[in-house]
Amino acid sequence: MNQLSNPSLPVVAPDLVLLKSGAGTWQVQTLSSRLAAWCDVETEHSRGRSLSALFPGAVPSLTDLANDVLDSGRDQVDVKVQPVRDKPALLADIQFAGLTDDYTGQLVKISFRQESVASLQETRFHDLIGGSSGMREVFRKVRLYAVSDAAVIITGETGSGKELVARALHAESERSRQPYAALNCTAISEQLLESELFGHERGAFTGAVREHRGYFERTDGGTLFLDEIGDMPLHTQGKLLRVLEDGQVQRVGSEQSRQVDVRVVGATNVPLEQAVAERRFREDLYHRLAVLRIHLPPLRERVEDIPLLADYFLNQFNAKYHKSVHCLTAEAVRLLQAYLWPGNVRELRNVLERVIVETEAEAISAKAFSEWVRERQQFAQNSRSGVLSRSADDLPIALAAPSADAVLDVKPLTSQRVAGQRIDLSEDDIRNAYQEARGNLSAAARALGVHRATLYRHLQRLKLDRDALD
Repeated sequence: MNQLSNPSLPVVAPDLVLLKSGAGTWQVQTLSSRLAAWCDVETEHSRGRSLSALFPGAVPSLTDLANDVLDSGRDQVDVKVQPVRDKPALLADIQFAGLTDDYTGQLVKISFRQESVASLQETRFHDLIGGSSGMREVFRKVRLYAVSDAAVIITGETGSGKELVARALHAESERSRQPYAALNCTAISEQLLESELFGHERGAFTGAVREHRGYFERTDGGTLFLDEIGDMPLHTQGKLLRVLEDGQVQRVGSEQSRQVDVRVVGATNVPLEQAVAERRFREDLYHRLAVLRIHLPPLRERVEDIPLLADYFLNQFNAKYHKSVHCLTAEAVRLLQAYLWPGNVRELRNVLERVIVETEAEAISAKAFSEWVRERQQFAQNSRSGVLSRSADDLPIALAAPSADAVLDVKPLTSQRVAGQRIDLSEDDIRNAYQEARGNLSAAARALGVHRATLYRHLQRLKLDRDALD
């Protein structure tokens, strides 16, 4: 029997236990099996996830509800949960109505707690920030691989934080008291790259007026991070292979070899397998390098980490610019989570630095990002063929809750609705937005300035379905 149709099912323990971190982020501690079944969520993948990621379509916002309950001095609340008619299994279609009788449905119990010191440590590992399952896997692999001297390849998109992973590997290893150095393989010419890596003798080439110790000699006993290693010239790859195999370094212009003990950590944002197939990367070096691999997920795949990262950068820039900005509003966080972030964490950091410099208030609202939103959408109009175009188009003009499947180009509203204002949508409003969104209800809701669950309620009120709208 469907549990949703059984109103007599007793609630013995809290269905949802939430922890509030020092960053002000609400994270899921435990989720009951019955609530997980209603929301189509696997309980083992829910722990540590933020409310905004796990329940993006909750009405009202569960984050706002949690803060209100905690501010009122309570630590537990009963909430009603009701599925939307046409897609009862989808998480974004679950409606929550805390402390009201607006909806009929199953009662669930939510418990609120302040986060412990041990839980806080799970969201930060050296300079890496995140509580998502993807970042917890990165933390696990760094700890696991730190005890080894084998080479490591770190994969991930530009701006995702690959060098931070390399630094964490070094800090966790027994080499932590020894030198650490980083070199971008694409930042200098091929001849200078060899000189920087392996050193050179005096007179080895024009301009070599004295002998030079390369990175391998300078990091003897420590760790060398080689960024963009997939673009290293083939000739240099051969010399690198020798260092990895026997620890022998030969300076440019020298016939002698020097023994070094260096752990090599490489990073690439291009698939090395593809580079091998195209003969741009040596197959023997690939097998020697790719002993251990760590993949950094892009920011768009771990949006629950955005509030944690925002809080981290907030503290950083408050100190740098002598500001006293306390937080981002829930609406501002939802705006940031709606964007695809092609530049990943680096882009997020740059955007927040700009907004914090421009902000005089104690809290950053979504309005503070309006100029940036306009710039990204203008960029999208001039770059229709690229990923950046899709990313910028996905920024919601009406600042509604983000939707994972909404990347369509929806026309902006001529007037924005006030967040939290009760509205009555007409059939013409809904039909026009639906047609402009080309049949995507999530995009239509965003264009109307409402949550998707709210749009479903109006569809039910007006007795409309997709067939009628089509």
